[in-house]
Amino acid sequence: MPSVAIVLEAKNLVKRYPGASVNAVDGLSLSLREGSCFGLLGPNGAGKTTTIEIMEGISAADSGAVLYRGAPVDASFRERSGIQFQQTALQDNLSVREVLELFGSFYERSVPVAELAALCDLGEFLDRDAKKLSGGQRQRVLLAVALVNDPDVLFLDEPTTGLDPQARRKFWDLVRAVKSRGKTLLLTTHYMEEAYELCDEVAIVDRGRVIAQGEPDRLLKAHFDGVTLELPKADFRAPAAGLPGKLVEREASVEVLTSDVDGALGALIAAGSTLARLTVRPRSLEDLFLDLTGRELRE
Repeated sequence: MPSVAIVLEAKNLVKRYPGASVNAVDGLSLSLREGSCFGLLGPNGAGKTTTIEIMEGISAADSGAVLYRGAPVDASFRERSGIQFQQTALQDNLSVREVLELFGSFYERSVPVAELAALCDLGEFLDRDAKKLSGGQRQRVLLAVALVNDPDVLFLDEPTTGLDPQARRKFWDLVRAVKSRGKTLLLTTHYMEEAYELCDEVAIVDRGRVIAQGEPDRLLKAHFDGVTLELPKADFRAPAAGLPGKLVEREASVEVLTSDVDGALGALIAAGSTLARLTVRPRSLEDLFLDLTGRELRE
């Protein structure tokens, strides 16, 4: 089986901001395979944004290198990459069509507006004022803007933040369609379900370093053996002899992380817990994220 080419690579990136006591990025390395979607995950302040800005060419690293198809990234990389920022201001009094034509004029080559409209499902509002779009429509337009120069590499920085579930899943479908065209994507997101659904590979970053990396299912299999039993706190009674597994208390529920389902259920029943509202689910990417990065809120 032929090997898959590495399109974009970060090698030992280091970035320290003036006055900071620790590095924002601390020897971080990533490799994006051609035609894949790579997810960059981490809590607030983990170094995700700094890393992606270095890889985009917006910020310079103090040391390390970013390679595009084996060569150091330079100004020409901007012609081969597209970026959907968390927030982008669109020009006033322009229709969606005019916005795409304007951004297309900034590049040596551009994708026809009709093709972008079909790919990103913009047809129903292509001639609408860009200021009068819903959140989901706006994100689809910004995706089209990121694709206007037909990039090889597409950066998606938390593209579905604030969208309702329907708009988010619609956007997922568009990302899959873009990927099917052979594009290589780097996605940052705080939605673990989104990362699981869209990404071929993920890296969890904390304190400027990669602390886990791999295909989502393989990561879960490597770190977890068993399932999660969840029930409301009101229904839970703690067994005197303890539970076979790890007990996690949340605000309104209790989770038992265990590989011995029969033993855990027996202990709960013996203690007088009510199991009518018990749910059983496999361990998720969110479980792994919280286990590795902690459960405390970071600002």
